[in-house]
Amino acid sequence: MNIKLLHTPEGVRDIYNVEYSKKVKIEQDILEVLHLYGYKGIQTPMFEFFDIFNRETGSVSSREMYKFFDREGNTLVLRPDMTPSIARCVAKYFDEEHLPIRLCYKGNTFVNNASHQGKLKETTTIGAELVNDNSSSGDAEVIALAINSFLALGITDFTVDVGQVDFYQGICEEFGIKGDIELRLRELVKNKNFFGVEELLHDVDTISEEGKKAISTFTQLYGGREILETAKNLVFNSKARKAVEHLDNVYRILSVYGYEKYISFDLAMLHNFDYYTGIIFKGYTYGTGDAVVKGGRYDNLLEQFGKKAPSVGFSVNVDELLLAMTSQKIKVDTARNKRLLVYHGPGYKPAIKTANYYRKNGIICEAVRLLQGMDIEDYVEKAKEAGYGGICYFETREIAWVINTETDKRERFTDFHALADRIDQIV
Repeated sequence: MNIKLLHTPEGVRDIYNVEYSKKVKIEQDILEVLHLYGYKGIQTPMFEFFDIFNRETGSVSSREMYKFFDREGNTLVLRPDMTPSIARCVAKYFDEEHLPIRLCYKGNTFVNNASHQGKLKETTTIGAELVNDNSSSGDAEVIALAINSFLALGITDFTVDVGQVDFYQGICEEFGIKGDIELRLRELVKNKNFFGVEELLHDVDTISEEGKKAISTFTQLYGGREILETAKNLVFNSKARKAVEHLDNVYRILSVYGYEKYISFDLAMLHNFDYYTGIIFKGYTYGTGDAVVKGGRYDNLLEQFGKKAPSVGFSVNVDELLLAMTSQKIKVDTARNKRLLVYHGPGYKPAIKTANYYRKNGIICEAVRLLQGMDIEDYVEKAKEAGYGGICYFETREIAWVINTETDKRERFTDFHALADRIDQIV
């Protein structure tokens, strides 16, 4: 056998055993938060027509997509981004709906990143989209959802950086920055290359000194609510000032949620996706090199699919989140309602009856035979590694042991009446 066949291609990986259980639990906890806010599930295909994600849509570049052809010669792509797919669905199935639409999803996305970036090329994302709502309350609700998702997982050391695309655009309009210069400036700001920004301003004569000062100042606008006052005094362009006022309104609403302490403002934030039109945000925590939450407002995207509707949403990178939680040693409770039954010889009869009792009551139960050459201690270690709360070992038809895998407390039984209930009391 070719040993290479055992390996995955670069940028993808296998997830199994305890890590898989943790990932599933994280997904369940986040989706529960979204459902509690009234967001309803939607599932889109893993691959779509290329034009759903083309340059005009503002998603990832063509060279970062995995492309292939169907029998009719149509160019298809593995979805690199969930939002355009959701936008297509909303335009198709909710064309006549004018009230707010709340949708949530879970799915894998595929981006052919450069190998040196060290990023996964297949990632699991969970997200939410709020359509037909152009209010500050809508923006605040989506940011609150992101914050609530962190908290539901036991993550308390995090921040959500909030920016506004219109603020940057307002500055460019006020000082006449356009064409190639604007594109160069946008790329530098997007990559946080502020030394490059200073160099650009030094080399360009078409930007006034006042404009250069404003740009140099705005790239440093990061912090709490106080920087919004600085931003208001920086420019007089109505678009830029309205953007700052909008951020202030969102902050006041988030204060009602009690989430203001998690918010920082970054007015030099720009997103890799060009379809964002207003507020944008990113959520960071320790243990990972990139934002685990990304989102913002995209009021023009749905119009490309035939429905004019303001929209805002966010997505969570579950793989990065799992990495961060592992680094922070945040326990993911996968042992709840989970039991391991081990039996030897004729002990299979009470073991199977006990296992059936558990399963009928919605408790995960694995019943395994004690293999020749192994003893119960091997299974205790297996249970610890797999996240089982306890073991019931049916040594014979008449004797059983209940073992707590965390405390190693053990209790011997010779009467199996109501044994399953007693197991729960012990483990």
